[in-house]
Amino acid sequence: MTTPSGLHILIVGAGFAGLSAAIECERKGHRVTLFEKVSSIDEITRYGDIISFDPNGSRAFEKWIFPDGESVAQKMEAISRQTNWLDLFHYQGKFVTRQSFVEEDVWGRRINGHRGQLHRLIYEFVKTRKEGVEMRWGVRVTDYFESEGDGDEAQGEGPHAGVVITGPGGKTEKVRADAVLAAEGVRSRGRKLVLGLEEDEQPKSSGYAVYRAWFPSAPVIAKNPVTKHLVENGDQHEGFIGPDIHFLVSSIKGGSEINWVFTHIDDGNIEESWQFPGKPEEALTYLEGWCPVVRELVKATPPGRLIDHKLVYREPLPTFVSPKGRIALIGDAAHPFLPTSIQGASQSIEDGVVVASCLELAYRGNKAGEMAKKQVVPTALKAYEKLRYERVHQAQAMGPKTRERWHKADWDGPEGAWKVPERIWLLREEWLLGFDAEGDAYRRWPGIAKELHGEEKEGKGRNVVELDGNSGKAKL
Repeated sequence: MTTPSGLHILIVGAGFAGLSAAIECERKGHRVTLFEKVSSIDEITRYGDIISFDPNGSRAFEKWIFPDGESVAQKMEAISRQTNWLDLFHYQGKFVTRQSFVEEDVWGRRINGHRGQLHRLIYEFVKTRKEGVEMRWGVRVTDYFESEGDGDEAQGEGPHAGVVITGPGGKTEKVRADAVLAAEGVRSRGRKLVLGLEEDEQPKSSGYAVYRAWFPSAPVIAKNPVTKHLVENGDQHEGFIGPDIHFLVSSIKGGSEINWVFTHIDDGNIEESWQFPGKPEEALTYLEGWCPVVRELVKATPPGRLIDHKLVYREPLPTFVSPKGRIALIGDAAHPFLPTSIQGASQSIEDGVVVASCLELAYRGNKAGEMAKKQVVPTALKAYEKLRYERVHQAQAMGPKTRERWHKADWDGPEGAWKVPERIWLLREEWLLGFDAEGDAYRRWPGIAKELHGEEKEGKGRNVVELDGNSGKAKL
C-alpha cells in the first residue's frame, strides 16, 4: 500500500501525457484532479488513426493492472497490429527490404493500434483509480497562477499553484493545489506563465502535412486484386518511399481494418487550424507515378475517413517549469514531436512517470529532513526538467532524421538503397527504446537533488540550457 503524500496535483488535459501523469501520481500516493475541456471521453476517442508506443513507453503499461489481473499492456496488445517487421518498397512498387524488430523484444512490447481505442483503455484504467483521481469533464482552464505563499499555511496561505476554470454552466472558479501539470497540447495556456510571456507565439508550420485514414478493409480492399494481399494473411505492415513523400499502410485485427498515412510537403499557413477533412482525389494529386497498391488504397478510402493534418513545431523551450517552480509543462505542451520520430506518445508517458516519481522522491526527502516542506514541489518539478530536457530533445531530433532518410533517399549511388537497403531502415537505438524512465529517475535523484540544492544556495539561474542573446530562445 502506497503511503499518501498529502500532495494535491492538478492536471490540465486528458491526453496521453495527462492520463499517464494522473495514474502515476495516484500510484505514488498523490491526490489528483484532472480537468478536460471536452464533455466526455467519446469526443477524444471517436476519431483517430494509428499510434505507436515503443518499449520505453509501454513499460509503464505493464505496471498498470486492471482488477481482472490483466495489465493495460496486455489489453492493448490484443487489439494492436500483430507484426514484428516493416516491408519497405520503392514508390513505383519494387520490394527493397524487410526490417525485422524481433531483436527489440528484449526491451519490451511495441504497441501499434488505433489511437482512440488505446486512449480509451488508458482512461478505463484511470476509472479504476477513482479514489485518488477526480476527473472533471467539460471544464475549460482559462488561466494559471502560483504563489510562494508567505502567509500561514494552516489558513491556506502557504505555497500553492492553481488554475482558473470555467465549468459547463459558465461558472468561473479558482482551484488551488500544491502543483499544476499543463498537459493540454501544443497550444497550452500554461506556456504563457512558464515562459513569462504576455502572449505565447503561435506554432510554426514544419512545411509538411500528413494524410491519415482508418477504415474497415471489407469489402473493397479484400476484393481488389491489387490490395487483397494486405488482408488475406493476417496483419501486415508496409512502407513506400518516394521523393519527399513516404506512405505507410497497416492492416490490423487479422486484416479486418486498414490504416494508411503519408507525409507530404505543405505550404499552407496554420493561422486558424491545422487539421481538415481530407479528400481522396486531392491526396491522389501528390501520388502521380506511384504504384497501384498505394493509389488503390487512397481510392478505397470511404467518405469522412480521411484527415489532412498539418505538422507543426515549436522552438525548443528554455524551461518546462514556471518561475516559482509549481507549474510544469508535460507532453506536447513542452515538446511536440513529428510523427517520423515514432516517439511522441512514448515520451508523453515517460513525462508522466518521471514527474510523479520526482514528487514522490521529494516528499520522501522532506520526511527524511533533507528539505523543507515548501521546497518539495519546486525541487520535484525542477528535477523532472533536468531528467527530461536533454532526452526529449534528442528524441525529437529522430523525426527529421527519419524523414530525410526516406524523403531524400539515395537509390542508385555506390552506397545507395538498392545496394545497401539498411540505409532506409528506421533508426532503432537502445538508448531510446530500451530506456526505463522510472528507474532512471530513482537512480539519478540523489545527484540531481544535491545539484538543485547547491544551485539554490548559490542563487544560480533557472534555465537548463543557454539562451540565445538575441532571440532569448534555447540554444541546443
